[in-house]
Amino acid sequence: MNTPKLTLLLLAFAGSLALVRPAVAADVPAAVPDKGSITITHDGKHSVTIKAEIKTKTDKQAPSADAESGADTSATDGSDEAGDSHGHGKSGDSIVNIGNDSTLEAGRSADAVVAVMGNATSAGDIGEALVAVLGDARSTGTVGESVVAVLGNSYVDGPVSGNVVAAMGNVELGPHAVVEGQVVAVGGALKRDPAAIVHGEVQEVNIFGAEGVNRMGADLHAWIRHCLLLGRPLAFGPNLAWAWELAAVYLAVYLLIALLFPSAMRNCLDTMEQRPGRSIIAAILAVPLKYVAIILLAVTGIGVLLIPFAGLALWLGGALGKAVAFAWIGRRLLPRTDSREPGPLVLATLVGALVATAFYVVPFVGFFVYKSLAVLGLGIVIYTLILHWFPEKREPGVGGPGAPTGGVSSAGAQPAAATASDEGAAAAAGSAQTASATGTTASTAAPLADASSYERAGFWLRMAALGIDLVLVAIAIGFLPLVDHSMQACIALTAVYGAIMWKLRGTTVGGIICHVRLARLDGQPIDWGTAIVRALGCFLSLLAAGVGFLWMIWDPERQAWHDKIAGTIVVRDTRPRSLV
Repeated sequence: MNTPKLTLLLLAFAGSLALVRPAVAADVPAAVPDKGSITITHDGKHSVTIKAEIKTKTDKQAPSADAESGADTSATDGSDEAGDSHGHGKSGDSIVNIGNDSTLEAGRSADAVVAVMGNATSAGDIGEALVAVLGDARSTGTVGESVVAVLGNSYVDGPVSGNVVAAMGNVELGPHAVVEGQVVAVGGALKRDPAAIVHGEVQEVNIFGAEGVNRMGADLHAWIRHCLLLGRPLAFGPNLAWAWELAAVYLAVYLLIALLFPSAMRNCLDTMEQRPGRSIIAAILAVPLKYVAIILLAVTGIGVLLIPFAGLALWLGGALGKAVAFAWIGRRLLPRTDSREPGPLVLATLVGALVATAFYVVPFVGFFVYKSLAVLGLGIVIYTLILHWFPEKREPGVGGPGAPTGGVSSAGAQPAAATASDEGAAAAAGSAQTASATGTTASTAAPLADASSYERAGFWLRMAALGIDLVLVAIAIGFLPLVDHSMQACIALTAVYGAIMWKLRGTTVGGIICHVRLARLDGQPIDWGTAIVRALGCFLSLLAAGVGFLWMIWDPERQAWHDKIAGTIVVRDTRPRSLV
Protein backbone atom coordinates (compact mmCIF):
# COMPACT_ATOMS: atom_id res chain seq x y z
CA MET A 1 0.00 0.00 0.00
CA ASN A 2 1.43 3.37 -0.99
CA THR A 3 1.68 6.49 1.24
CA PRO A 4 -1.50 8.34 0.05
CA LYS A 5 -3.62 5.25 0.67
CA LEU A 6 -2.10 4.76 4.12
CA THR A 7 -2.75 8.40 5.02
CA LEU A 8 -6.38 8.13 3.99
CA LEU A 9 -6.74 4.94 6.01
CA LEU A 10 -5.38 6.57 9.15
CA LEU A 11 -7.67 9.59 8.74
CA ALA A 12 -10.67 7.38 8.25
CA PHE A 13 -9.81 5.28 11.29
CA ALA A 14 -9.36 8.40 13.45
CA GLY A 15 -12.73 9.74 12.28
CA SER A 16 -14.48 6.51 13.15
CA LEU A 17 -13.01 6.61 16.65
CA ALA A 18 -14.18 10.19 17.05
CA LEU A 19 -17.75 9.15 16.24
CA VAL A 20 -17.73 6.19 18.59
CA ARG A 21 -15.98 7.68 21.66
CA PRO A 22 -18.70 10.14 22.84
CA ALA A 23 -21.33 7.46 22.88
CA VAL A 24 -19.18 5.15 24.92
CA ALA A 25 -18.26 7.87 27.38
CA ALA A 26 -21.94 8.63 28.00
CA ASP A 27 -22.48 4.96 28.81
CA VAL A 28 -25.70 4.80 26.85
CA PRO A 29 -25.57 1.53 24.97
CA ALA A 30 -28.99 1.98 23.41
CA ALA A 31 -27.89 5.23 21.77
CA VAL A 32 -24.77 3.73 20.24
CA PRO A 33 -25.30 2.56 16.67
CA ASP A 34 -24.50 -1.06 15.98
CA LYS A 35 -22.32 -0.12 13.05
CA GLY A 36 -20.68 3.10 11.96
CA SER A 37 -18.79 3.87 8.77
CA ILE A 38 -16.92 6.76 7.19
CA THR A 39 -15.73 7.08 3.59
CA ILE A 40 -13.01 9.43 2.34
CA THR A 41 -12.41 9.89 -1.39
CA HIS A 42 -9.05 11.11 -2.69
CA ASP A 43 -8.72 12.60 -6.24
CA GLY A 44 -11.89 10.79 -7.24
CA LYS A 45 -10.01 7.50 -7.70
CA HIS A 46 -9.14 5.95 -4.35
CA SER A 47 -11.69 5.40 -1.61
CA VAL A 48 -11.24 3.89 1.84
CA THR A 49 -14.13 2.68 3.99
CA ILE A 50 -13.66 1.84 7.68
CA LYS A 51 -16.40 -0.03 9.54
CA ALA A 52 -16.59 -0.26 13.33
CA GLU A 53 -19.05 -2.34 15.36
CA ILE A 54 -19.81 -2.11 19.08
CA LYS A 55 -21.69 -4.91 20.79
CA THR A 56 -23.41 -4.65 24.19
CA LYS A 57 -24.45 -7.48 26.43
CA THR A 58 -26.93 -7.26 29.25
CA ASP A 59 -25.11 -9.71 31.46
CA LYS A 60 -21.76 -7.86 31.27
CA GLN A 61 -20.56 -4.36 31.87
CA ALA A 62 -20.41 -1.87 29.04
CA PRO A 63 -17.10 -1.71 27.24
CA SER A 64 -14.62 0.47 29.05
CA ALA A 65 -12.44 3.08 27.44
CA ASP A 66 -8.70 3.04 27.66
CA ALA A 67 -7.48 5.08 30.59
CA GLU A 68 -4.99 7.12 28.63
CA SER A 69 -6.31 7.41 25.07
CA GLY A 70 -10.01 6.90 25.77
CA ALA A 71 -10.27 4.55 22.82
CA ASP A 72 -12.84 1.79 23.07
CA THR A 73 -11.13 -1.61 23.11
CA SER A 74 -14.29 -3.40 22.06
CA ALA A 75 -14.29 -1.46 18.84
CA THR A 76 -11.10 -3.21 17.92
CA ASP A 77 -12.57 -6.60 18.71
CA GLY A 78 -15.64 -5.77 16.71
CA SER A 79 -13.60 -4.70 13.72
CA ASP A 80 -11.68 -7.97 13.85
CA GLU A 81 -14.90 -9.95 13.80
CA ALA A 82 -16.15 -7.85 10.90
CA GLY A 83 -12.94 -8.54 9.03
CA ASP A 84 -13.21 -12.24 9.69
CA SER A 85 -16.73 -12.28 8.36
CA HIS A 86 -15.32 -11.58 4.90
CA GLY A 87 -13.29 -14.83 5.00
CA HIS A 88 -10.97 -15.27 2.06
CA GLY A 89 -12.16 -12.09 0.44
CA LYS A 90 -10.76 -9.73 3.04
CA SER A 91 -8.39 -7.00 1.93
CA GLY A 92 -4.73 -7.97 1.73
CA ASP A 93 -5.21 -11.41 0.13
CA SER A 94 -3.75 -12.25 -3.28
CA ILE A 95 -4.49 -15.29 -5.41
CA VAL A 96 -1.38 -16.53 -7.23
CA ASN A 97 -1.05 -19.84 -9.09
CA ILE A 98 1.69 -21.27 -11.31
CA GLY A 99 0.58 -23.92 -13.75
CA ASN A 100 -3.08 -23.65 -12.66
CA ASP A 101 -5.97 -21.21 -13.05
CA SER A 102 -6.65 -18.43 -10.56
CA THR A 103 -10.31 -17.61 -9.87
CA LEU A 104 -11.99 -14.99 -7.71
CA GLU A 105 -15.70 -15.59 -7.21
CA ALA A 106 -18.39 -12.92 -7.14
CA GLY A 107 -18.85 -11.25 -3.75
CA ARG A 108 -15.21 -11.73 -2.77
CA SER A 109 -12.28 -9.35 -2.92
CA ALA A 110 -8.51 -9.64 -3.24
CA ASP A 111 -5.52 -7.42 -3.72
CA ALA A 112 -4.43 -9.19 -6.92
CA VAL A 113 -5.24 -12.25 -8.99
CA VAL A 114 -2.28 -13.73 -10.90
CA ALA A 115 -1.94 -16.90 -12.99
CA VAL A 116 1.26 -18.06 -14.67
CA MET A 117 0.65 -20.67 -17.37
CA GLY A 118 -3.02 -20.57 -16.55
CA ASN A 119 -6.14 -18.40 -16.83
CA ALA A 120 -6.94 -15.58 -14.39
CA THR A 121 -10.69 -15.04 -13.90
CA SER A 122 -12.43 -12.59 -11.56
CA ALA A 123 -16.08 -11.81 -10.89
CA GLY A 124 -15.33 -10.01 -7.60
CA ASP A 125 -13.46 -6.90 -6.53
CA ILE A 126 -9.69 -6.65 -7.13
CA GLY A 127 -7.80 -3.86 -5.44
CA GLU A 128 -4.80 -3.93 -7.74
CA ALA A 129 -4.27 -6.00 -10.91
CA LEU A 130 -5.55 -9.03 -12.77
CA VAL A 131 -2.62 -10.70 -14.57
CA ALA A 132 -2.32 -13.82 -16.71
CA VAL A 133 0.95 -15.02 -18.25
CA LEU A 134 0.55 -17.69 -20.92
CA GLY A 135 -3.16 -17.64 -20.31
CA ASP A 136 -6.31 -15.52 -20.62
CA ALA A 137 -7.34 -12.73 -18.23
CA ARG A 138 -11.12 -12.38 -17.78
CA SER A 139 -12.77 -9.79 -15.54
CA THR A 140 -16.49 -9.25 -15.00
CA GLY A 141 -16.06 -7.51 -11.66
CA THR A 142 -14.14 -4.44 -10.50
CA VAL A 143 -10.39 -3.99 -10.99
CA GLY A 144 -8.57 -1.24 -9.13
CA GLU A 145 -5.61 -1.00 -11.46
CA SER A 146 -4.97 -2.97 -14.69
CA VAL A 147 -5.89 -6.11 -16.55
CA VAL A 148 -2.88 -7.66 -18.31
CA ALA A 149 -2.51 -10.81 -20.40
CA VAL A 150 0.86 -11.90 -21.80
CA LEU A 151 0.59 -14.46 -24.60
CA GLY A 152 -3.11 -14.62 -23.94
CA ASN A 153 -6.39 -12.74 -24.38
CA SER A 154 -7.96 -10.08 -22.15
CA TYR A 155 -11.72 -9.88 -21.66
CA VAL A 156 -13.28 -7.09 -19.60
CA ASP A 157 -16.96 -6.58 -18.81
CA GLY A 158 -16.75 -4.30 -15.78
CA PRO A 159 -15.04 -1.19 -14.41
CA VAL A 160 -11.24 -1.00 -14.62
CA SER A 161 -9.42 1.96 -13.07
CA GLY A 162 -6.20 1.37 -15.02
CA ASN A 163 -5.26 -0.10 -18.40
CA VAL A 164 -6.32 -3.18 -20.30
CA VAL A 165 -3.38 -4.80 -22.11
CA ALA A 166 -2.86 -7.96 -24.16
CA ALA A 167 0.64 -8.79 -25.43
CA MET A 168 0.43 -11.26 -28.33
CA GLY A 169 -3.26 -11.63 -27.65
CA ASN A 170 -6.69 -10.18 -28.32
CA VAL A 171 -8.65 -7.65 -26.26
CA GLU A 172 -12.43 -7.84 -25.95
CA LEU A 173 -14.57 -5.25 -24.13
CA GLY A 174 -18.07 -6.21 -23.08
CA PRO A 175 -21.12 -3.91 -22.82
CA HIS A 176 -20.46 -3.13 -19.13
CA ALA A 177 -16.77 -2.34 -19.57
CA VAL A 178 -15.61 1.05 -18.25
CA VAL A 179 -11.86 1.55 -18.70
CA GLU A 180 -10.30 4.65 -17.17
CA GLY A 181 -6.88 4.10 -18.77
CA GLN A 182 -5.66 2.84 -22.11
CA VAL A 183 -6.62 -0.24 -24.09
CA VAL A 184 -3.65 -1.84 -25.86
CA ALA A 185 -3.60 -4.95 -28.06
CA VAL A 186 -0.11 -5.84 -29.31
CA GLY A 187 -0.01 -8.57 -31.93
CA GLY A 188 -3.75 -9.24 -31.70
CA ALA A 189 -7.12 -7.70 -32.47
CA LEU A 190 -9.51 -5.47 -30.49
CA LYS A 191 -13.20 -6.31 -30.25
CA ARG A 192 -15.25 -3.59 -28.56
CA ASP A 193 -18.94 -3.56 -27.73
CA PRO A 194 -20.65 -0.30 -28.73
CA ALA A 195 -21.73 0.24 -25.11
CA ALA A 196 -18.19 -0.13 -23.73
CA ILE A 197 -16.61 3.09 -22.40
CA VAL A 198 -12.89 3.85 -22.74
CA HIS A 199 -11.62 7.15 -21.30
CA GLY A 200 -8.01 6.66 -22.44
CA GLU A 201 -6.38 5.92 -25.76
CA VAL A 202 -6.99 2.80 -27.81
CA GLN A 203 -3.97 1.19 -29.51
CA GLU A 204 -4.17 -1.88 -31.73
CA VAL A 205 -1.15 -3.50 -33.40
CA ASN A 206 -2.68 -6.42 -35.27
CA ILE A 207 0.02 -8.65 -36.77
CA PHE A 208 -1.37 -12.16 -37.04
CA GLY A 209 -5.09 -11.54 -36.66
CA ALA A 210 -7.40 -12.77 -33.93
CA GLU A 211 -7.45 -16.43 -35.00
CA GLY A 212 -3.71 -16.53 -35.62
CA VAL A 213 -2.96 -15.14 -32.18
CA ASN A 214 -5.33 -17.61 -30.50
CA ARG A 215 -3.67 -20.51 -32.31
CA MET A 216 -0.15 -19.32 -31.48
CA GLY A 217 -1.02 -18.82 -27.84
CA ALA A 218 -2.48 -22.32 -27.54
CA ASP A 219 0.52 -23.90 -29.29
CA LEU A 220 3.08 -22.08 -27.18
CA HIS A 221 1.17 -22.79 -23.98
CA ALA A 222 1.07 -26.51 -24.82
CA TRP A 223 4.80 -26.61 -25.59
CA ILE A 224 5.75 -24.89 -22.34
CA ARG A 225 3.51 -27.13 -20.25
CA HIS A 226 4.31 -30.47 -21.91
CA CYS A 227 7.90 -29.88 -23.06
CA LEU A 228 9.72 -27.02 -21.36
CA LEU A 229 8.58 -27.77 -17.82
CA LEU A 230 9.49 -31.43 -18.31
CA GLY A 231 12.96 -30.71 -19.70
CA ARG A 232 12.47 -31.99 -23.25
CA PRO A 233 12.20 -30.30 -26.67
CA LEU A 234 9.54 -32.62 -28.13
CA ALA A 235 6.46 -34.43 -26.88
CA PHE A 236 3.28 -36.04 -28.14
CA GLY A 237 0.03 -34.20 -27.56
CA PRO A 238 -2.47 -31.68 -28.91
CA ASN A 239 -1.19 -28.35 -30.28
CA LEU A 240 2.35 -29.77 -30.60
CA ALA A 241 2.33 -30.69 -34.29
CA TRP A 242 4.18 -27.45 -35.10
CA ALA A 243 7.14 -28.58 -32.94
CA TRP A 244 7.45 -31.82 -34.90
CA GLU A 245 7.15 -29.93 -38.17
CA LEU A 246 9.97 -27.62 -37.08
CA ALA A 247 12.07 -30.63 -36.10
CA ALA A 248 11.44 -32.14 -39.55
CA VAL A 249 12.64 -28.92 -41.20
CA TYR A 250 15.86 -29.00 -39.18
CA LEU A 251 16.34 -32.67 -40.04
CA ALA A 252 16.03 -31.81 -43.73
CA VAL A 253 18.71 -29.14 -43.25
CA TYR A 254 21.09 -31.64 -41.62
CA LEU A 255 20.53 -34.18 -44.39
CA LEU A 256 21.14 -31.49 -46.99
CA ILE A 257 24.42 -30.58 -45.29
CA ALA A 258 25.51 -34.23 -45.39
CA LEU A 259 24.59 -34.40 -49.07
CA LEU A 260 26.27 -31.16 -50.18
CA PHE A 261 29.33 -31.11 -47.90
CA PRO A 262 30.47 -34.72 -47.49
CA SER A 263 34.17 -33.81 -47.35
CA ALA A 264 33.66 -31.39 -44.46
CA MET A 265 31.55 -33.99 -42.66
CA ARG A 266 34.20 -36.69 -43.10
CA ASN A 267 36.99 -34.42 -41.88
CA CYS A 268 35.01 -33.62 -38.73
CA LEU A 269 34.17 -37.30 -38.18
CA ASP A 270 37.83 -38.25 -38.57
CA THR A 271 38.75 -35.61 -35.99
CA MET A 272 36.24 -37.02 -33.52
CA GLU A 273 37.31 -40.62 -34.04
CA GLN A 274 41.06 -39.96 -33.96
CA ARG A 275 41.10 -37.32 -31.21
CA PRO A 276 37.97 -37.87 -29.07
CA GLY A 277 39.45 -36.45 -25.89
CA ARG A 278 40.64 -33.20 -27.42
CA SER A 279 37.38 -32.84 -29.33
CA ILE A 280 35.41 -33.06 -26.08
CA ILE A 281 37.69 -30.51 -24.41
CA ALA A 282 37.32 -28.19 -27.41
CA ALA A 283 33.54 -28.52 -27.15
CA ILE A 284 33.55 -27.65 -23.45
CA LEU A 285 35.79 -24.63 -24.02
CA ALA A 286 33.81 -23.43 -27.04
CA VAL A 287 30.73 -22.65 -24.93
CA PRO A 288 32.22 -19.84 -22.80
CA LEU A 289 34.75 -18.68 -25.40
CA LYS A 290 32.12 -17.83 -28.00
CA TYR A 291 30.48 -15.41 -25.57
CA VAL A 292 33.87 -13.97 -24.65
CA ALA A 293 34.58 -13.38 -28.34
CA ILE A 294 31.27 -11.58 -28.85
CA ILE A 295 31.90 -9.39 -25.79
CA LEU A 296 35.38 -8.50 -27.05
CA LEU A 297 33.95 -7.55 -30.43
CA ALA A 298 31.34 -5.38 -28.73
CA VAL A 299 33.79 -3.45 -26.54
CA THR A 300 36.20 -2.70 -29.39
CA GLY A 301 33.71 -0.44 -31.12
CA ILE A 302 34.46 -1.28 -34.72
CA GLY A 303 34.03 -4.95 -33.86
CA VAL A 304 30.29 -4.38 -33.34
CA LEU A 305 29.92 -4.53 -37.12
CA LEU A 306 31.35 -8.05 -37.09
CA ILE A 307 28.96 -9.42 -34.45
CA PRO A 308 26.21 -10.35 -36.97
CA PHE A 309 28.74 -12.19 -39.12
CA ALA A 310 30.17 -13.94 -36.06
CA GLY A 311 26.67 -14.99 -35.04
CA LEU A 312 25.99 -16.31 -38.55
CA ALA A 313 29.27 -18.23 -38.53
CA LEU A 314 28.42 -19.79 -35.17
CA TRP A 315 24.97 -20.76 -36.44
CA LEU A 316 26.41 -22.39 -39.57
CA GLY A 317 29.09 -24.13 -37.52
CA GLY A 318 26.42 -25.35 -35.10
CA ALA A 319 24.30 -26.73 -37.95
CA LEU A 320 27.30 -28.54 -39.44
CA GLY A 321 28.29 -29.79 -35.99
CA LYS A 322 24.81 -31.12 -35.27
CA ALA A 323 24.86 -33.02 -38.55
CA VAL A 324 28.31 -34.41 -37.65
CA ALA A 325 27.05 -35.51 -34.22
CA PHE A 326 24.11 -37.33 -35.82
CA ALA A 327 26.38 -38.98 -38.40
CA TRP A 328 28.79 -40.03 -35.65
CA ILE A 329 25.95 -41.82 -33.83
CA GLY A 330 24.64 -43.37 -37.04
CA ARG A 331 28.02 -44.72 -38.14
CA ARG A 332 28.21 -46.74 -34.93
CA LEU A 333 24.90 -48.40 -35.66
CA LEU A 334 25.41 -49.08 -39.36
CA PRO A 335 27.99 -51.29 -41.09
CA ARG A 336 31.17 -49.39 -41.90
CA THR A 337 31.82 -48.65 -45.56
CA ASP A 338 34.75 -47.13 -47.43
CA SER A 339 32.54 -45.60 -50.10
CA ARG A 340 33.23 -41.95 -50.79
CA GLU A 341 29.70 -41.40 -52.04
CA PRO A 342 27.47 -39.14 -49.90
CA GLY A 343 24.70 -41.75 -49.69
CA PRO A 344 26.05 -43.72 -46.70
CA LEU A 345 26.85 -40.46 -44.90
CA VAL A 346 23.31 -39.17 -45.40
CA LEU A 347 21.91 -42.48 -44.15
CA ALA A 348 24.12 -42.36 -41.06
CA THR A 349 22.95 -38.80 -40.36
CA LEU A 350 19.32 -39.88 -40.68
CA VAL A 351 19.74 -42.87 -38.36
CA GLY A 352 21.60 -40.79 -35.78
CA ALA A 353 18.93 -38.09 -35.89
CA LEU A 354 16.17 -40.64 -35.33
CA VAL A 355 18.04 -42.11 -32.35
CA ALA A 356 18.55 -38.66 -30.86
CA THR A 357 14.88 -37.81 -31.40
CA ALA A 358 13.91 -40.87 -29.38
CA PHE A 359 15.81 -39.36 -26.45
CA TYR A 360 14.35 -35.88 -27.07
CA VAL A 361 10.91 -37.02 -25.88
CA VAL A 362 12.22 -38.46 -22.58
CA PRO A 363 11.45 -36.08 -19.68
CA PHE A 364 14.47 -34.39 -18.09
CA VAL A 365 16.78 -36.20 -20.53
CA GLY A 366 15.68 -34.70 -23.83
CA PHE A 367 17.12 -31.21 -23.30
CA PHE A 368 20.35 -32.64 -21.90
CA VAL A 369 20.89 -34.80 -24.99
CA TYR A 370 19.82 -31.96 -27.29
CA LYS A 371 22.28 -29.45 -25.82
CA SER A 372 25.07 -32.02 -25.44
CA LEU A 373 24.94 -32.93 -29.12
CA ALA A 374 24.88 -29.25 -30.11
CA VAL A 375 27.90 -28.43 -27.93
CA LEU A 376 29.78 -31.55 -29.04
CA GLY A 377 29.14 -30.86 -32.72
CA LEU A 378 30.27 -27.24 -32.51
CA GLY A 379 33.42 -28.27 -30.63
CA ILE A 380 34.29 -30.86 -33.28
CA VAL A 381 33.91 -28.30 -36.06
CA ILE A 382 36.03 -25.71 -34.26
CA TYR A 383 38.77 -28.22 -33.45
CA THR A 384 38.80 -29.46 -37.06
CA LEU A 385 39.28 -25.89 -38.28
CA ILE A 386 42.12 -25.41 -35.78
CA LEU A 387 43.85 -28.55 -37.06
CA HIS A 388 43.38 -27.33 -40.63
CA TRP A 389 44.80 -23.86 -39.96
CA PHE A 390 47.54 -24.98 -37.55
CA PRO A 391 48.66 -28.51 -38.48
CA GLU A 392 50.27 -30.48 -35.69
CA LYS A 393 54.03 -30.92 -35.94
CA ARG A 394 54.96 -34.60 -35.87
CA GLU A 395 58.29 -36.30 -35.62
CA PRO A 396 59.44 -38.65 -38.41
CA GLY A 397 57.88 -42.08 -38.17
CA VAL A 398 54.70 -40.88 -36.40
CA GLY A 399 51.56 -41.38 -38.48
CA GLY A 400 48.29 -39.55 -38.64
CA PRO A 401 47.09 -36.44 -40.49
CA GLY A 402 49.94 -34.25 -41.55
CA ALA A 403 52.52 -37.03 -41.32
CA PRO A 404 54.91 -37.81 -44.16
CA THR A 405 53.48 -40.19 -46.74
CA GLY A 406 56.81 -41.64 -47.88
CA GLY A 407 58.49 -44.78 -46.69
CA VAL A 408 59.49 -45.15 -43.07
CA SER A 409 62.41 -47.19 -41.88
CA SER A 410 61.79 -50.20 -39.74
CA ALA A 411 63.83 -48.60 -36.98
CA GLY A 412 61.34 -45.77 -36.82
CA ALA A 413 58.40 -48.14 -36.88
CA GLN A 414 59.65 -50.41 -34.12
CA PRO A 415 59.02 -47.96 -31.21
CA ALA A 416 55.43 -47.60 -32.32
CA ALA A 417 54.97 -51.33 -32.18
CA ALA A 418 56.69 -51.50 -28.82
CA THR A 419 53.99 -49.34 -27.24
CA ALA A 420 51.32 -51.93 -27.98
CA SER A 421 49.97 -54.21 -25.28
CA ASP A 422 51.55 -57.53 -24.45
CA GLU A 423 48.75 -59.49 -26.12
CA GLY A 424 49.14 -57.73 -29.49
CA ALA A 425 52.85 -56.90 -29.53
CA ALA A 426 53.87 -59.50 -32.09
CA ALA A 427 51.00 -58.70 -34.44
CA ALA A 428 51.67 -54.97 -34.18
CA ALA A 429 55.38 -55.40 -34.90
CA GLY A 430 54.67 -57.56 -37.94
CA SER A 431 52.18 -55.02 -39.27
CA ALA A 432 54.69 -52.23 -38.72
CA GLN A 433 57.37 -54.05 -40.71
CA THR A 434 54.94 -54.71 -43.54
CA ALA A 435 53.81 -51.10 -43.54
CA SER A 436 57.36 -49.80 -43.73
CA ALA A 437 58.11 -52.11 -46.63
CA THR A 438 55.07 -51.03 -48.62
CA GLY A 439 55.56 -47.30 -47.98
CA THR A 440 52.62 -46.79 -45.61
CA THR A 441 52.65 -45.28 -42.13
CA ALA A 442 53.73 -47.76 -39.47
CA SER A 443 51.62 -46.40 -36.63
CA THR A 444 48.50 -46.48 -38.76
CA ALA A 445 48.70 -50.25 -39.11
CA ALA A 446 49.94 -50.96 -35.61
CA PRO A 447 46.91 -49.64 -33.70
CA LEU A 448 44.50 -51.60 -35.90
CA ALA A 449 46.33 -54.87 -35.31
CA ASP A 450 46.71 -54.06 -31.62
CA ALA A 451 43.05 -53.20 -31.09
CA SER A 452 41.80 -56.27 -32.91
CA SER A 453 43.94 -58.57 -30.77
CA TYR A 454 42.31 -57.48 -27.52
CA GLU A 455 39.79 -59.75 -25.82
CA ARG A 456 36.90 -57.52 -24.75
CA ALA A 457 35.64 -57.69 -21.17
CA GLY A 458 32.01 -58.66 -20.77
CA PHE A 459 29.20 -56.68 -19.14
CA TRP A 460 28.99 -58.56 -15.84
CA LEU A 461 32.75 -58.59 -15.37
CA ARG A 462 32.90 -54.83 -15.83
CA MET A 463 29.94 -54.29 -13.50
CA ALA A 464 31.63 -56.42 -10.84
CA ALA A 465 34.78 -54.28 -11.06
CA LEU A 466 32.67 -51.12 -10.87
CA GLY A 467 30.79 -52.44 -7.84
CA ILE A 468 34.05 -53.13 -6.02
CA ASP A 469 35.27 -49.60 -6.76
CA LEU A 470 32.00 -48.09 -5.52
CA VAL A 471 32.26 -50.01 -2.25
CA LEU A 472 35.86 -48.90 -1.74
CA VAL A 473 35.00 -45.25 -2.41
CA ALA A 474 31.99 -45.43 -0.08
CA ILE A 475 34.21 -46.83 2.70
CA ALA A 476 36.77 -44.09 2.09
CA ILE A 477 34.07 -41.42 2.27
CA GLY A 478 33.09 -42.74 5.70
CA PHE A 479 36.52 -41.81 7.03
CA LEU A 480 36.44 -38.30 5.52
CA PRO A 481 34.49 -36.02 7.88
CA LEU A 482 34.51 -33.03 5.50
CA VAL A 483 32.93 -34.92 2.59
CA ASP A 484 29.18 -35.11 2.07
CA HIS A 485 28.05 -38.70 2.74
CA SER A 486 25.55 -38.86 -0.11
CA MET A 487 25.11 -40.91 -3.24
CA GLN A 488 25.97 -37.90 -5.41
CA ALA A 489 29.27 -37.42 -3.57
CA CYS A 490 30.06 -41.12 -3.89
CA ILE A 491 29.48 -41.07 -7.66
CA ALA A 492 31.52 -37.87 -8.13
CA LEU A 493 34.47 -39.19 -6.09
CA THR A 494 34.30 -42.51 -7.94
CA ALA A 495 34.73 -40.63 -11.22
CA VAL A 496 37.73 -38.73 -9.82
CA TYR A 497 39.22 -41.94 -8.43
CA GLY A 498 38.70 -43.71 -11.76
CA ALA A 499 40.35 -40.93 -13.81
CA ILE A 500 43.43 -40.96 -11.57
CA MET A 501 43.76 -44.75 -11.58
CA TRP A 502 43.23 -45.03 -15.34
CA LYS A 503 46.05 -42.58 -15.97
CA LEU A 504 48.50 -43.98 -13.42
CA ARG A 505 47.82 -47.74 -13.61
CA GLY A 506 45.51 -48.26 -16.59
CA THR A 507 42.95 -49.90 -14.30
CA THR A 508 41.36 -49.62 -10.85
CA VAL A 509 41.37 -51.80 -7.76
CA GLY A 510 38.19 -53.47 -8.96
CA GLY A 511 39.79 -53.94 -12.37
CA ILE A 512 42.84 -55.63 -10.82
CA ILE A 513 40.62 -58.03 -8.86
CA CYS A 514 38.43 -58.80 -11.91
CA HIS A 515 41.40 -58.88 -14.35
CA VAL A 516 40.23 -56.07 -16.64
CA ARG A 517 42.02 -52.94 -17.76
CA LEU A 518 41.52 -49.91 -19.96
CA ALA A 519 43.12 -49.45 -23.39
CA ARG A 520 42.90 -46.94 -26.21
CA LEU A 521 41.81 -47.95 -29.67
CA ASP A 522 44.88 -46.35 -31.21
CA GLY A 523 47.21 -48.35 -28.98
CA GLN A 524 48.63 -45.30 -27.21
CA PRO A 525 48.97 -45.10 -23.41
CA ILE A 526 46.14 -43.61 -21.37
CA ASP A 527 46.85 -39.90 -20.90
CA TRP A 528 45.19 -37.37 -18.64
CA GLY A 529 42.93 -36.06 -21.42
CA THR A 530 41.56 -39.51 -22.21
CA ALA A 531 41.09 -40.38 -18.53
CA ILE A 532 39.26 -37.14 -17.71
CA VAL A 533 37.06 -37.26 -20.80
CA ARG A 534 36.09 -40.87 -20.05
CA ALA A 535 35.26 -39.96 -16.44
CA LEU A 536 33.04 -37.09 -17.60
CA GLY A 537 31.43 -39.32 -20.20
CA CYS A 538 30.36 -41.70 -17.44
CA PHE A 539 27.97 -39.02 -16.20
CA LEU A 540 26.35 -38.87 -19.64
CA SER A 541 25.94 -42.65 -19.64
CA LEU A 542 24.40 -42.49 -16.17
CA LEU A 543 22.06 -39.54 -16.77
CA ALA A 544 20.51 -41.23 -19.80
CA ALA A 545 18.75 -43.65 -17.43
CA GLY A 546 21.86 -45.87 -17.48
CA VAL A 547 21.47 -46.62 -21.20
CA GLY A 548 25.05 -45.53 -21.80
CA PHE A 549 26.33 -48.37 -19.61
CA LEU A 550 23.95 -50.92 -21.11
CA TRP A 551 25.13 -49.98 -24.59
CA MET A 552 28.13 -52.31 -24.21
CA ILE A 553 25.79 -55.33 -24.25
CA TRP A 554 24.86 -55.04 -27.93
CA ASP A 555 27.77 -52.94 -29.20
CA PRO A 556 30.14 -54.95 -31.45
CA GLU A 557 33.19 -53.44 -29.74
CA ARG A 558 31.68 -53.85 -26.24
CA GLN A 559 31.96 -50.10 -25.79
CA ALA A 560 29.78 -48.02 -23.48
CA TRP A 561 28.97 -44.43 -24.38
CA HIS A 562 31.87 -43.07 -22.36
CA ASP A 563 34.18 -45.53 -24.14
CA LYS A 564 33.04 -44.26 -27.51
CA ILE A 565 33.51 -40.65 -26.41
CA ALA A 566 37.04 -41.27 -25.12
CA GLY A 567 38.05 -43.79 -27.80
CA THR A 568 38.73 -46.56 -25.28
CA ILE A 569 37.88 -50.21 -24.72
CA VAL A 570 37.91 -52.45 -21.63
CA VAL A 571 39.82 -55.69 -22.18
CA ARG A 572 40.63 -58.87 -20.27
CA ASP A 573 43.99 -58.82 -18.52
CA THR A 574 45.24 -62.22 -17.41
CA ARG A 575 48.62 -60.94 -16.22
CA PRO A 576 48.89 -60.45 -12.45
CA ARG A 577 49.05 -56.77 -11.59
CA SER A 578 49.62 -54.76 -8.42
CA LEU A 579 48.93 -51.20 -7.34
CA VAL A 580 52.63 -50.40 -6.95
